[in-house]
Amino acid sequence: MELHSWTLSAKEAISLQKTLAEQVLIQPLPARLKILGAEDLSYSKHSDLLFAVILTFKWPGLDLIESVHHVCKASFPYVPGLLSFREVPPLIEAYGKLGQKPDVLLCDAQGIAHPRKLGLAAHLGLCLGIPTVGCAKSRLCGTHDDPPLKKGSSRPLMLDGEQVGIVFRSRDGVKPIYISPGHLADVQSSKKLVYRCLRRYRIPEPLRLAHIEANRRRMEIEEESKVQSQKANVKT
Repeated sequence: MELHSWTLSAKEAISLQKTLAEQVLIQPLPARLKILGAEDLSYSKHSDLLFAVILTFKWPGLDLIESVHHVCKASFPYVPGLLSFREVPPLIEAYGKLGQKPDVLLCDAQGIAHPRKLGLAAHLGLCLGIPTVGCAKSRLCGTHDDPPLKKGSSRPLMLDGEQVGIVFRSRDGVKPIYISPGHLADVQSSKKLVYRCLRRYRIPEPLRLAHIEANRRRMEIEEESKVQSQKANVKT
């Protein structure tokens, strides 16, 4: 059963965010974790198609278990602060194709580090009823001091006097990433999870691989469409 209707105006979506934010539960992630999921979406430059991907990994080794995807047309316009209404529906469809569901889902998005405390990670966690963690490459809102340049350094991300996340240096001397709990997660356990997902890159490995796969799926389908179009032109 759907948590709510997706046929909404921007004004209705903002009002719904405020209501849903009150349902987000902030608590430590599960102590025992066997399967970690990671999501990403890729946008077509030539159409209104969205390519949603979810990968699952064995924990803690991060060996790939499964990769699923869903392709659809965007049903909600791009509106800053309302990204989840555009991207969550295809992610829900992709999630439904998983043979083994993850214990925690890592999202390339904000969690409660959002003007109305309902970023994509928090919204998706509510819809799926699972723990989610947001890990974004840039800040959406809030204030913070710069963390030291050494890997593992962090500073609180504050919004209206409340800590909504962590500004985290994932490699020496690189730009920090922004970690915030989604649903059924908290700041400290989210930080620990992301730290254990780091390999050679600034971005946690599961999210990096999900990003690569989302782009691969997009390019594969776009190339198929291009070939079909060329064949159709030859026939005419």
